[in-house]
Amino acid sequence: MILNQSEFNQNWNLKSLSELGTFSRGKSKHRPRNDPKLFENGTYPFIQTGDIKDANLFIEQHSECYSELGLQQSKIWEANTLCITIAANIAETALLRYPMCFPDSVVGFRAYENESSELFMHYVFTFIKRAIQSAASGSIQDNINIDFLTNLKFKVPDKPNQDKIASVLSTLDEKIALNNETNATLEQMAKMLYDYWFVQFDFPDDNGKPYKSSGGEMVYNETLKRDIPKGWEVKSLWQIANYFNGLALQKYRPTDEEYLPVIKIREMNEGISSNTEKASPDIPQNAIIDDGDILFSWSASLDVMIWNQGKGALNQHIFKVTSEQYPKSFYYFELLNYLKHFKMMAELRKTTMGHITQDHLKQAYICIPKIELLEVMENKLKPIFDKNLILHKENRQLAKLRDWLLPMLMNGQVTVQ
Repeated sequence: MILNQSEFNQNWNLKSLSELGTFSRGKSKHRPRNDPKLFENGTYPFIQTGDIKDANLFIEQHSECYSELGLQQSKIWEANTLCITIAANIAETALLRYPMCFPDSVVGFRAYENESSELFMHYVFTFIKRAIQSAASGSIQDNINIDFLTNLKFKVPDKPNQDKIASVLSTLDEKIALNNETNATLEQMAKMLYDYWFVQFDFPDDNGKPYKSSGGEMVYNETLKRDIPKGWEVKSLWQIANYFNGLALQKYRPTDEEYLPVIKIREMNEGISSNTEKASPDIPQNAIIDDGDILFSWSASLDVMIWNQGKGALNQHIFKVTSEQYPKSFYYFELLNYLKHFKMMAELRKTTMGHITQDHLKQAYICIPKIELLEVMENKLKPIFDKNLILHKENRQLAKLRDWLLPMLMNGQVTVQ
């Protein structure tokens, strides 16, 4: 089967993918794969299928390193190698930003210089990913092998036109990556400022100096068992905000073309996709979320985020958090900071606590700064949050344009001059 046969690319060359470059499996011979000796004092970057799935275009970071022993049973792949997952997360691809090792659940592709490029082939695999995943789903354990990949047939233009196609698509992906990097910096700045004021208690005193560091009066609080600034209150997370739980949206299926994407924990983690379920827009208003809403997943996977994927229908097991009394930045960061404690509780009580209840929120006490301070902080953080949402919206538009262009560029319907 030719994966991109079209009336628009009749003059392109039909190739087996093996004619465009070399395919080689990664190496991880040692068993067990997670033997600590493979990683002890490691310095050789090591990635797995999840790292490839999470990457945008390039794999920019790694979370593990092989030791000398780990390297002996593996292999280092050079920068710009195209990584293709063949097990677990099948047919995900990304390029190495710098040399790394990877296991045999990943295939490394290196293009023949005059035939193609790793960058162009990344977009070829993006285009044919669903076809590959569909073929793999018939096996007992979803996976594919190198023979399957190398025998795939694809029509390709000449190398200069391949490069033009890759340039257009990668320009969009690189802008998305830059926006993500900017957002990560903005989020880090916002949290550092918040923690400096309300965790370290070095908000500006009446003279504009850091409160605690300048000797501001601290008072011991019996509930928290620690000192807090004089004049601050103590309340529970339950007292500072409203927690609306999403709905069982099976009851609200769309009856016509209008719909809202159903926001489950998967969408919180991975964003809206073609696999996202749909709900009628005619649902209770409280269950509709939009950019800027605070979401708190309280079951199984515990997380807090500022939603940034547009309007959606909130599924059960996720709270939409609001407050009439306190600014958004306050209850967002207080929930975020308490999340570590909730996760630790969940880890210690795996058999008895798989989720956060109202009682847990009522028992989660925090210190409450004076409202004037909270409003000053909100005014400082709101422009950062707004910029973050603007960049996320721009990324959605860029991704939509990229995904619209991809099939037309790959079948010759659209050409790049």
